[in-house]
Amino acid sequence: MVSLLDIIGPVMVGPSGSHTAGACRIGLLARGLVRGTPESARVELHGSFARTGEGHGTDKAIAGGLLGFRPDDARIRDALDIAEREGLAYVFEKTT
Repeated sequence: MVSLLDIIGPVMVGPSGSHTAGACRIGLLARGLVRGTPESARVELHGSFARTGEGHGTDKAIAGGLLGFRPDDARIRDALDIAEREGLAYVFEKTT
């Protein structure tokens, strides 16, 4: 059986769902691996994440995931500021 979400997809924060939902899930996965919010994170962005990620919200989404936000959490838009307030040091590097 096909669900409606299989057709239209889940709710997610933009501006680009492909660059935020997946990136948020990567942040959530990393958070799970370290069992909570890390003190710091160095994130290497590859491919389209490196080329267009900042403009599409990838950096915010990864930080949001590291903070425990889900892909549909509106706080993703402010995740970089929230990360700084909560003491999560982060750096984003573009790689080839």
